[in-house]
Amino acid sequence: MKIPHLATFPAVPRVSGKTDSDQRLLKLGAAIRAQRLALGMSQEALADASGVDRSHMGEVERGKRNITFLNIVRIAEAMSVKPSEIISAAGL
Repeated sequence: MKIPHLATFPAVPRVSGKTDSDQRLLKLGAAIRAQRLALGMSQEALADASGVDRSHMGEVERGKRNITFLNIVRIAEAMSVKPSEIISAAGL
């Protein structure tokens, strides 16, 4: 089987807080922050419990970082909720 060269695939634009016109990252970050605050956790405690750098966690909560699915799972586990609960709370 012949594998197509990468140049034949169209470039996919990178999504970041700057290019997220639907504000999905902002909504997700707000849902993470709301759950964290409801649990009485500090941002630093959540970052430590999930293994995510504290400064990265702050940027996620402010909608400035395009967080990976695996980090969503880690954050959800640290708050004892399902990832789907966070995504649903964000209205996504």
